[in-house]
Amino acid sequence: MPAHLENEVTLIAAARAGNGEAFTTLVNQYDRNIYRVALNITGKQEDAEDVLQEAFLKAYTNLDSFRGNSRFYTWLVRIAVNEALMKLRKGRRDRSVSLDEPIATDDGESMPREIEDWGDSPEQSYAKTELQAILNGAMESLEPQFRTVVVLRDVENLSTEETAELLGLSVPAVKTRLLRGRLKLRERLNKYFKRG
Repeated sequence: MPAHLENEVTLIAAARAGNGEAFTTLVNQYDRNIYRVALNITGKQEDAEDVLQEAFLKAYTNLDSFRGNSRFYTWLVRIAVNEALMKLRKGRRDRSVSLDEPIATDDGESMPREIEDWGDSPEQSYAKTELQAILNGAMESLEPQFRTVVVLRDVENLSTEETAELLGLSVPAVKTRLLRGRLKLRERLNKYFKRG
């Protein structure tokens, strides 16, 4: 969970009054965390980016509805979770891009895509990719109701009470879904990580 901004109440008031810089400060404080929540729920970077944009747009346009009963971050997570679940319900479209396809520039020209070397050796890259694929596959195989609770509790470190409030569930329901989600994850991951 991200650190709470000391002047968050002041920033929210300024943002409500139309101060764009105040809202930008709030966005910059929480955007990585909201993106991670969205990515863990949707499983796709493009979808997570869409969810992030939609969540902040909705937060900005509905800032007057934030009552301050919970942390601003908790309110943002609730919006992002709803957007991510809507994205899952609408179904996924394949929006892959060919690396050979040029990028169109603003002036109507096109230029070749540049691919940057991030520095990992092929072995390191493969190991990370393989592990990430295993973890992502296991998370994606969970039903959305379990995946969402596991993400909020185990990845975002929200409390059981905060998770219950975000999802509109009772605390026992969150605990049950978390237990079932963890057991399903363990079952799916056991075949990869059994000690022989």
